[in-house]
Amino acid sequence: MPIVAQSTETTDWVSRFADEVIEESERRASGKATSPAAAEVIVVASGLSPSGPIHLGNLREVMTPHLVADEIRRRGHQVRHLISWDDYDRYRKVPAGVEGVDESWAEHIGKPLTSVPAPAGSAHPNWAEHFKAAMVESLAELGVEFDGISQTAQYTSGVYRDQILHAMRHRGDIDAILDQYRTKKAPAKKQQQKPVDEAELEAAEGSGAAGEDDGSSGTAGYFPYKPYCGNCEKDLTTVTAYDDDTTELTYTCAACGFSETVRLNEFNRGKLVWKVDWPMRWAYEGVVFEPSGVDHSSPGSSFQVGGQIVGIFGGKQPIGPMYAFVGISGMAKMSSSRGGVPTPADALKIMEPQILRWLYARRRPNQSFKIAFDQEIQRLYDEWDKLGAKVADGSALPADIAAHTRAVRTATGELPHTPRPMPYRTLASVADITAGHQDQALRILSELDPANPLASLDEVRPRLDKAETWTNTQVPADQRTIVRDEPDHDLLKSLDEASQQSLRLLLDGLAEHWSLDGLSHLVYGVPKVQAGFPADATPKELPPEIKTAQRSFFALLYHLLVGRDTGPRLPTLLLAVGQERVRVLLGQ
Repeated sequence: MPIVAQSTETTDWVSRFADEVIEESERRASGKATSPAAAEVIVVASGLSPSGPIHLGNLREVMTPHLVADEIRRRGHQVRHLISWDDYDRYRKVPAGVEGVDESWAEHIGKPLTSVPAPAGSAHPNWAEHFKAAMVESLAELGVEFDGISQTAQYTSGVYRDQILHAMRHRGDIDAILDQYRTKKAPAKKQQQKPVDEAELEAAEGSGAAGEDDGSSGTAGYFPYKPYCGNCEKDLTTVTAYDDDTTELTYTCAACGFSETVRLNEFNRGKLVWKVDWPMRWAYEGVVFEPSGVDHSSPGSSFQVGGQIVGIFGGKQPIGPMYAFVGISGMAKMSSSRGGVPTPADALKIMEPQILRWLYARRRPNQSFKIAFDQEIQRLYDEWDKLGAKVADGSALPADIAAHTRAVRTATGELPHTPRPMPYRTLASVADITAGHQDQALRILSELDPANPLASLDEVRPRLDKAETWTNTQVPADQRTIVRDEPDHDLLKSLDEASQQSLRLLLDGLAEHWSLDGLSHLVYGVPKVQAGFPADATPKELPPEIKTAQRSFFALLYHLLVGRDTGPRLPTLLLAVGQERVRVLLGQ
């Protein structure tokens, strides 16, 4: 049974969009000849092109409608989240950095993505299925329920045949709408091509059309349909004749010179151009909600033009919020045409699904944000854990509670979680220091809280595994922690009396303070005691120079333990090294 959660209309963007979608769905149902049915399914949609790695920016295309659909489902409504796999799009260019792909793949440019071989070594039958599979697996881990639709299957099976014939009959109407945006007039000057952004140009390349993705115009007129060549399979074709009565269509291919005449009412090897295809699908599927990126939301772009063209197919434009870009630790806007961009699968190797869901849930779609693959992930996890504590004690703000709830569970249940979520930075430090030794990791983590020791590492999984993967893949080799094998005798001999005293104070308190909290108190307290203050004196009670003394003391310990100025948090490092070895390395 679905978990029907209390509506939070005034607290977060998800609830507000859910309100709008439900209202719009009811309006559409009330306008039908039959009375609106309470069980009518509300349709939300996403579209993904498996032209290369489907990255974390693309994930926003899915998470935005998923979160809205999930809220609608929580309220007891039936909802269907469609993901259209645009696998019948053309192969535009060879993406850089994709393993098993070289420039020889350029020979496939212009073919449908499902007609391009998968990267070398892949177990999947074609290019599209290779990149689709990784995304499907990630969405399952994220708790995203959806119905996937292959556009290759839709077009090649003739599902859209009536819509294609309808578009061809109304090509003049479509052309007139598109013509409003193709050019802009300036006084006493000739018409000039309307500037378009990079994504629009890429979409145009995807259809084989010149300029914007409108379709092709020539001596035979405008046509919103692009055949794939029957000889070379490429879309570098031009329609040279079409008869509405017989549906006979003639085209020629610029790539190989092939030409043929076919009956469009029997022909399934081609597709509507993007600016016509998208609104056709809105009408065909009855989509009520579908977001679009800023590259599809500018004046004259696909979403705006589609809002007019959809009426030709008897449909309505969906509610369509614009969503902003997602960055990665300072990287520029991501593009799936480039290889090496982080994907959801990459993120899920280093963070739990709840954290990734939270990042998309807590920001409105039009707010950009970054996903950390660097040290910032530790701060992010600290923020997440603090939020969890506030939610548990009732002190969190309503919007934060809503985002947290959407992150940890869906309408159908709670996502798997770490039973005992220790701080990510602590787990990363332990993974760094132990270098994969499970027994040693269990010993260290058990000593963090001697009163409540771990019985098994499973209690801190999967968070421990994510932190270990982050340490092994994202921390540069020169920043990894390697504990000294032998004491630094030269450094120990060179220490002045004050430094030697600080080491004695630390060593004298080790046994008594051997826990995470105890060692934290001890290492911060040594410089205070040396300066004549109580070990538990607060920063407000201390002069500024105490902070300087603490930094110097910490640097000394790092040098003696790991041979560097910095390292993992000292309490964690001391626990990892162990009392006996700490005493040896500090010269006792």
